[in-house]
Amino acid sequence: MPKKFRVFSALHNKYETVNPMNIKIENLEHTYMAGSPLSKQALYDVNLEIKSGSFTGLIGHTGSGKSTLIQHLNGLLKPTGGKIYVDGKDIFSSDISLKQLRFNVGLVFQYPEYQLFDETVGGDIAYGPKNMGLSASEINGRVEEAIRLVGLNESILSKSPFELSGGQKRRVAIAGILAMQPKVLILDEPTAGLDPKGRDDMLTNISRLHREHDMTTILVSHSMEDVARVCDHVIVMNKGTVAMEGTVKEVFSRANELTQMHLDVPQITQLATKLREMGYPLPPDIYTTSQAYEAILLLAKGKSE
Repeated sequence: MPKKFRVFSALHNKYETVNPMNIKIENLEHTYMAGSPLSKQALYDVNLEIKSGSFTGLIGHTGSGKSTLIQHLNGLLKPTGGKIYVDGKDIFSSDISLKQLRFNVGLVFQYPEYQLFDETVGGDIAYGPKNMGLSASEINGRVEEAIRLVGLNESILSKSPFELSGGQKRRVAIAGILAMQPKVLILDEPTAGLDPKGRDDMLTNISRLHREHDMTTILVSHSMEDVARVCDHVIVMNKGTVAMEGTVKEVFSRANELTQMHLDVPQITQLATKLREMGYPLPPDIYTTSQAYEAILLLAKGKSE
């Protein structure tokens, strides 16, 4: 049975249960400027299934096809070949509204704060819900709930988005997507360019959103640490196709293969590997600092006894 999550309806002043969406990709290919002398194939025979309610990390070096792939998931790009199914329906079939699909599959681009345009934060967040044709009371309720979900105070709604810090702008941009109450949330490098505290706050909020609302979430990132911290499933792209996928543990245990694709496992995993090589019996599946802490503490406790 698919998992469910709850979204706030200001119209009914209560949370309503909504089914998150399953995504299936079959033999997906994409060529930019097909048929021209400048044609370039970006995706080759991509086959994936992203389960409802999962938190998936999408990693790969620059040019591996990550951004091209996610832009297919809400119909911004049309495949050169293959199919994309959302909840079992081909998104490019004649009976599917791409506008409605984009309300359900929310995509937050890298540096989304550059897309803020309204005079106030509240106006920016309300843009999507207004395009959905909602009533004023429903729009207001969604704006207030969205700003709360990203960890900001409602007092910020009357401010100009251009007065905010980089991290606050990023959260406002994400709130604009959340206000449409998507069933799938796709984030392209949401921590890029943020300072360490802003990065930590952003990941904490994204993780909390996924956990509390059980929303199907896809995180595109160059940071292995970010993926290890919040994701439960990982897809690795290389040269336009899927090189490997599995749980975080399964993928990061294949360190040599990742290195060959110019990717690194988390730094804490590298440290644990070095310690094992020095003779310390640490487990091979360490990929977060908390896991390392527990393993080292357990080892120290065993030696002291």
